[in-house]
This record gives sequence, C-alpha cells and structure tokens, in this order.
Amino acid sequence: MSEAALTKEELFGQIMKARTRVYQLASATPLEVYAMPGGWEMLLKREDLSPIHSYKWRGAFNFMKAREKEARLSGVAAASAGNHAQGVALAASRLGISAHLFMPKAAPRLKVEAAAKLGGSWADIRQVGDNFDQAAAAADDFCRQSGALYVPPYDDMLVMAGQGVLGDELMIGPHRPDVVFLQIGGGGLAAGAATAIKTYDPSVRIVGVEEEGQASMAAAFAAGEPVTLDHVDVFCDGTAVKRAGRLPFELLRELLDDLVLVTVGEVSAAIQKFWQVARVLPEPSGAMGLAAARKCAEKLRGLKAGVVLTGANLDFRQLAQIARRSGGADAESKPHYQIRLEERPGTMLALMKTVAPLGLNISYLMCGQNDRVTAFPIVGFDAPRRKAAELERLLTAGGYEFKDVSGRADLSFRIAPFQPALFKRPFAAILNFPERPGALAEFLDRLSPLGAISYFNYVHTGEQVGRALVVLSFESDDNRRRFLADLEKKGPHYTHLAPETFEALGVGHWAQSGSPP
Repeated sequence: MSEAALTKEELFGQIMKARTRVYQLASATPLEVYAMPGGWEMLLKREDLSPIHSYKWRGAFNFMKAREKEARLSGVAAASAGNHAQGVALAASRLGISAHLFMPKAAPRLKVEAAAKLGGSWADIRQVGDNFDQAAAAADDFCRQSGALYVPPYDDMLVMAGQGVLGDELMIGPHRPDVVFLQIGGGGLAAGAATAIKTYDPSVRIVGVEEEGQASMAAAFAAGEPVTLDHVDVFCDGTAVKRAGRLPFELLRELLDDLVLVTVGEVSAAIQKFWQVARVLPEPSGAMGLAAARKCAEKLRGLKAGVVLTGANLDFRQLAQIARRSGGADAESKPHYQIRLEERPGTMLALMKTVAPLGLNISYLMCGQNDRVTAFPIVGFDAPRRKAAELERLLTAGGYEFKDVSGRADLSFRIAPFQPALFKRPFAAILNFPERPGALAEFLDRLSPLGAISYFNYVHTGEQVGRALVVLSFESDDNRRRFLADLEKKGPHYTHLAPETFEALGVGHWAQSGSPP
C-alpha cells in the first residue's frame, strides 16, 4: 500500500501532476485573512468549503483518478472514521467506480450519512468494529478476498500528492505565509502540504500539530520510527490515528520546524474563536491548527500564519461538550471556586454582594445540602482569568475560605451530592432567570428572609434565560406559603418538578405538597 521510500523532490513532482487531476473535481478553496489578537494575521484556508466540507477529497480523487483503470476492474475499498470515506464516495460517484467503505460503528452519524449521500449507488457502506483499526482490518480482508484496490487514507504517494495541492494553493496566492500550522493524524496532509510549501520557499516555518491524546507522530519521532499507540483520544476524530504513516514520518522529520501538542480544551477554545472571528464552526480536528497558533501567539506578532480549517463535518451533538470544554484551557477561561459558607439563610446572598463590585455574571453554581452547619457550593464566574486575582482579593477580604477548582474533572458532570433528610418543607422546581449580572442576587434577596437553598444546579448555556434546578427549604409552613405567593406574583417563571423526579430521593412528596411529615 505504500512505497519503501519517497523524496521531497519526487513528491513535489507528483503534486504538480495532481493539480491537473483534482481540479477536474473542484476548484481551489478560498484563503481568508483575519487580524488576530496579539498582532498577527491568520491566513485561513477554508477546506470546509470544499465539496465534502473537508480536504480529504483531494487525496482520494487523485489516487483513484491516477489508478482509474485498475480501480474499475474490481472496485475500491477504504477504511475511515468519516472524512476519507466521504472523499472516496465522492470520487467513486464522479468516476463511476464501485466503492466499499468500512467505517467504525461509532463513526459520527453525520459523516456516515454524508458518505452514503455522496456515493449514491456507487458506495457500499459497512459499519464494522468499534474503532478505525478494526474497520481497517475488515477493509484489508475484503481487498484480499475480492481483489478490490485499497485507497489509503494517508500513507501513499498519490494520496499525499493530492493533499499537497493544498500547500501549493497556499503559496501561489496573493498572501504568502511566514509560518504554517498543519494538523497531523497519519501525516498525509502535513507531509504533502509541507513539501509544496518548502519547495516554494524553504524559509517558511512548518509547525505540525497533534492533540496530546493521539500524538502518534510525536511518538514516532521519539522512537525513531512509527510506533502503535495503546490508546487514542477520539475527541478530534478526524486525526485519531494510533500509528503515523511510514512515508509521512520520513518526510516530516525533515520538513517540520516544530511539533506542537494541543489539549482538548485548547481545541474547544479554538472552535469558539473560529465562531467569534469568522462565524464558522469547524469539527474538532479542523480547529487544531488555530489551537496551536494561539498557543504560540507570542511568537507570531507581526507575522502571517497559515491555518487550515481542515473540516467542518461537526456532529451537532458535540456542541454542548465543546462549549463546556472551551473554558478550561483558554487564556480567557472562567474561574471556578469552591467556597465555604455557613448553612443558614442569607449566606449565599452575602457572597453575591461581596463579589458584586466586579459586575460579573455567574456561569456555574452547584451545591447540595450535606450538613446542618456548613455548605461548600462551587461557583463559576463569567470572567477572564486575569480577573481571578481581583475576585480572590474580594473573597479574602470578605473572610471566605475558598479554593480554585477550575480544572476538577467532576465539574463537567455537574455532580452535587446532597442529603434529602436535611431538607425542610422543600419546594423543588426549575427556575428561569434572566441571564444578566445581579439576577440571582435579586432572587436571593427575596428568598433569604423566608428560606434557604438546599440544592442548586445551574450552568450558563448562552441563552437569554438561565435555567436552574433548585430545592428550597423553609423553617415554617407560613414562610413557605409567603415565598410561593411572592414567587407567583413577581417571578421568576418556574416549573414544578414532576413528583417522580425527586420521589426516589425522598423529597418528591414534600416538594409537591409542601406539608410536613
């Protein structure tokens, strides 16, 4: 499936030939220029505007067009988690070649459906195994038994040459980059594009980018040869490769000037930045280049940095996870604190008043009553990291014991343990607060003379209305009635929890009836 050796000069010659093939299918993708914070320019290569919303069509079509006669004899086969399958499917339908596409059962539904649509009657999609390696093994078996031509995802001269046309486009346009950030999965895109870029101008720095949980090329560099990782993180599914390609490895250890590892949080923050700057939503692997560029921003001042938005086949269901993870690694991330409070009415209101001078919105509030004396709510503030010191000064001046828990794993799962036996005459509901600073403090100001918070579960979602799952406790039936009358009159709008929601925890009956045991 791959040649024993390949020089940069040989690959560049193949890239020039590939230009005549790939443009039979689609034209060059746009290059957009954006001024970025920190004084550098982003030259954004919009591969999301390609026929399959990813760069993968280039290599697949070049391979199949170059070997068209062979491919027609018994068809082709490919293994892919998504984008490569779409490229092969599109090429198959345009060339009239039967394609057998092996995709993991866990492949994003969007990509599976897109491959089926692009390939039409020419594509036979088979979902096999739980990961790419198992799908690839099935594709290999099929090729041995049927004689079908295997279309490699990255470790092949023709595939790399097709991807390399992207680098050619970067260099022949009106804007020349000083540095280019290239995503690495198996390494085909990076090797092909870097070959073209360095051939045109050896002074352009090439920075390879890997997500730290799937850094197969970094492992290959460390070992002196490609090695197989035991496990890869699949958040960036488009680059989730356990073993770097042999040909890309040989080329990239000569062509790369640097290799940067990025975290899932940094990739999520880059997706958010793409939306803020260009109003585009890349898939996670598509944002890795910008994640690395932002990580290196201090070195980019005054420079033009090429960034490739490699794909935008984003599973919509990932957005919530991306939004949640984007804060933890960003330089502008939101600080979260666990704060010790006395378990009595008014203490949460006092905390809100303490931090009120900063005018910050609360983005996260999680607490559950577990003690009659002390509470330890976790509060997240919609504030850049640079304001954390001011927050901490106010908390210290207010006499609060607190600790920064911003990186704690359980925050993502919104865990708030509680003891329902401690709840008194509870009222359970979903409250709808206006998303503005001070809204919670105003509510607490009305609540504190009458009752207290026993459970509060809220996280900012970006909507105009914030929804909080709450249980409030009251010392007397009269206080409970007075509060509910005030709530009906002044709001906020609320929805009673269904009885079964809290029944299993021992508070459902009280939450609905309000009568004591």
